[in-house]
Amino acid sequence: MRILGFLKHWAKLEQKEFSTFRFPRSDIDWQAGELVQVVYKPRTKERKVLGIARIMRKERREFDPHFADKDCPLVTEEEAKADGFASVDDMVKWMERQYGFDFIPRMNKLTLQWKEAIGEIR
Repeated sequence: MRILGFLKHWAKLEQKEFSTFRFPRSDIDWQAGELVQVVYKPRTKERKVLGIARIMRKERREFDPHFADKDCPLVTEEEAKADGFASVDDMVKWMERQYGFDFIPRMNKLTLQWKEAIGEIR
């Protein structure tokens, strides 16, 4: 079972179903139906296993309107807010700071549902 890590106390993790945006993986990309171990701060001494979740849906999303199409629509304001940001612009700025990009490539929007929660995130 693969690990899906979070570095921030996102309020969405307290919901039964939540979404997150992830870069496509070059080895084995995330798949709908896959069970994942959700972990807070996965690469630190503060690592905490939050539980097991199933990826219910995987959808491609684009941040640049020049590259969006019917198979890969733009991230909406509603999606950005559900993901914990004030707006899409706020989401892009956070990702640019976090990952050092001057642009954000296409991403996977993963919708997960808790199967077994081990503990609270706080």
